[in-house]
Amino acid sequence: MAEANRTTVGGYLATRLAQIGLRHYMAIPGDYNLALFDRLLANQDLTMISCCNELNAGYAADGYARAHGVAAMLVTYSVGGLSAINAVAGHYAEDLPVIVISGGVNTHSEPENQILHHSLGEVRYDYVRQMFKPVTVEAVNIRLAEEAPAQIDQALAACLNRRKPVYLEIACNIANQEVPAPKPFQFFKKASGDPGGLAEAVEQAALMLNAAVKPVAVGGAKLRMAGALEGFRKFVEASGYAVAMMPNAKGFFPETHPNFMGIYWGPVSSPGTASIVESADVYLFAGPVLSDYASCGHTVEISQAKLILAGPDFVRLPGATYNGVRLDEFLTALADKVSPNPTSLASFNRIRTETVPEPAVDREVRIQTRRLFAQIQGMLDANTTLIAETGDSWFNAMNLKLPEGSAFEIQMQYGSIGWSVGAALGYQLARPDRRVIACIGDGSFQMTAQEISTIIRYGLKPIIFVMNNGGYTIEVEIHDGPYNTIKNWNYADLAKVFNADDGHAWGCRVTTEGGAEEAIKKALSHDGLSLIEVVLDRDDCSKDLLEWGARVAANNSRPPVPTAGFR
Repeated sequence: MAEANRTTVGGYLATRLAQIGLRHYMAIPGDYNLALFDRLLANQDLTMISCCNELNAGYAADGYARAHGVAAMLVTYSVGGLSAINAVAGHYAEDLPVIVISGGVNTHSEPENQILHHSLGEVRYDYVRQMFKPVTVEAVNIRLAEEAPAQIDQALAACLNRRKPVYLEIACNIANQEVPAPKPFQFFKKASGDPGGLAEAVEQAALMLNAAVKPVAVGGAKLRMAGALEGFRKFVEASGYAVAMMPNAKGFFPETHPNFMGIYWGPVSSPGTASIVESADVYLFAGPVLSDYASCGHTVEISQAKLILAGPDFVRLPGATYNGVRLDEFLTALADKVSPNPTSLASFNRIRTETVPEPAVDREVRIQTRRLFAQIQGMLDANTTLIAETGDSWFNAMNLKLPEGSAFEIQMQYGSIGWSVGAALGYQLARPDRRVIACIGDGSFQMTAQEISTIIRYGLKPIIFVMNNGGYTIEVEIHDGPYNTIKNWNYADLAKVFNADDGHAWGCRVTTEGGAEEAIKKALSHDGLSLIEVVLDRDDCSKDLLEWGARVAANNSRPPVPTAGFR
């Protein structure tokens, strides 16, 4: 038993996890991490969430980090870690601070030339850490108890401050070794920006914006990781500019705000938004991720000569780049220097199209995706979070107007299909006060369906819509073929399957508008998971997906540059 001023390596880690505000951790046991499990379970401030597999645990950690600001997961050596690594790559791509904890091999095994299970069958056991290095900001192998506290603290600080995942591999015979109890430690350390660079960047950006006739502002996904959401709103309100958000930043700016135009997504933007953005004589893009998906196959019509690009730690203007400039500080300081100019907003208001109310539900008519999302619109309020899976749900969700306080989550940069089932689990765990609504295609759902079991196990109450159209719709529109057709399931019946004798999930299958209306009504009052299977035609998809898919396909199919001398 450790003395009051002593603890174990596993106990030290558990205390630190609780100190940074974690309440839950996702977990899959294995013989290399059982000692760690015992130490984490001994901490009454932490609750273990047992997931069905490591990939899903990683997706759950993704959702938890989005809702709570940080997440953790515990896996076993190699077979567990490498099963989770796809989700961890998503954490990295989406700027999510997740602490991946893995058991490790006994410290004697490699010096004694032992071949171990769960390994590659060779006496080299650092390969898992090496594989995690490209998808984390710290990948640490803890093999000496005396070094463990400093290694743990350094990794957690990197995770929190850089908003990226870290990997901690703790040898199985080290977890119970004694170390000094944790001392006070400042994990959150605000990075110091370059004051001179900040002042110059603000001055030059203000000169450019104040000389413009019709400037606009566009917000991107990096605003959240940079802690710049409030700074962006302050800038918009000080400038009076019309504002658009990129698709991977939907919900980061209030859609009820009078300056909000809609989603800027090139040719599939919200009505009127692209014409205002692209006709501006100066545009400020704050925290954008201009990937092929977010830029509609790199077809956005943005001129570099008119662009102020503000990233998390730099500002780029025509002819000059200022590194070491924090985005939150830049936007806040720029708000004090910019002159109000509502010209772009006035231009948008002249062409603004009011949303035409959807016709009343026709109870016997076969349900279509557009009509389903019209009903989902009515479900949204200040206490809902909408999670949109990769696929047609992206495009339909972009057309929804989020009420004040309503949240939205999307995994557009990494786009790993099946993500939303685990993400709904993790988000709902972190925010039980909110109603989570997830929209997921049938192909994506088949990747991760078993995590419905975990949602039921812990009494969570999300509403999950499974869009059953018999295939991978988004891939159909990018490049169709027989590989995009899947085996049909009776999705609604999975609620009964996973309930077994003690669950409270409810499932139903709807084919008509009236059926959808009744299902939503019941789901909103149901005290448990609601799984609503919506049967759709195979070719029922949004017109924006058709446009976007064609442009992404064109970008993918560019011919290679011939190698010199090759015939």
